[in-house]
Amino acid sequence: MKINHTKIFIKEARFFAHHGVLEQERYTGTHFFVNLEATVDFTHALQTDELSDTVSYADLFDIVRSEMEIPSKLIEHVGGRILEHIFRSYPEVEAVTLEITKENPPMGADCNGAGIRIEARRE
Repeated sequence: MKINHTKIFIKEARFFAHHGVLEQERYTGTHFFVNLEATVDFTHALQTDELSDTVSYADLFDIVRSEMEIPSKLIEHVGGRILEHIFRSYPEVEAVTLEITKENPPMGADCNGAGIRIEARRE
């Protein structure tokens, strides 16, 4: 068999965090959802069944959680920190797609959220 791509993902991780341009947003906090997809060659793990031959999604989640805990005005800034942390910690990660969605943004719109998507590749 020929494997084209291998990716690890975290889907709709929910966080209560204190991010927002408005001081009130940072004070009261709100819910955020994070989706993350990391391109990692874990083809060896398909045969070995060893965690050491891949990147643990639990470790990726810990990075996301630690950065989401730091209050910021912009989720763009939070996203940048998450990506920097992942690329610094895991040289085997080739690329990451990250989405951060604020569940109830203060913009007077009837929507399921607003957010960002960043697609980054290792240099």
